[in-house]
Amino acid sequence: MNSRFLFPYKFKIAGLVLLLPGLALAILNFFFNYESSFLDWKVFAIADASFLRGDVYFQMVENNVTNELAGLLLIFSLVFIAFSREKQEDELISKIRLESLLWATYINYAVLIVSLIFLYNFAFLWVLIFNMFTLLVIFIIRYYIMLAKMKRGLKNEE
Repeated sequence: MNSRFLFPYKFKIAGLVLLLPGLALAILNFFFNYESSFLDWKVFAIADASFLRGDVYFQMVENNVTNELAGLLLIFSLVFIAFSREKQEDELISKIRLESLLWATYINYAVLIVSLIFLYNFAFLWVLIFNMFTLLVIFIIRYYIMLAKMKRGLKNEE
């Protein structure tokens, strides 16, 4: 992976800072149905399917943006963590990064294929929602495990 496409190292710190409120807001919203009243906004909707209003296209609608804010915070934080340079970026780290991304993609799509075959209706919809984040999460987990193994191996050689 060419490192010119990576964010500077400082973005990793920003990603970690954004991860905490994003994760907290996502957990509160998902498990406890938390929606802050000050996040009730009029927003532009390309499409909004509502049981009471019917379908709406290209209009302003009233919406609570708590889940959108949580999703954006998580996506930005995970992308910053996953694709920021290391302090010492070299060819071996680039190889680990590329292999981890490939590995995460295979696992992510394997889960999606199994879900397509065995899950239906809202169960499949939940998998799709979580699928927005799993590629990055799997990549980050594998990348840092492999990075730690590499560093441990280098210390043992010394």
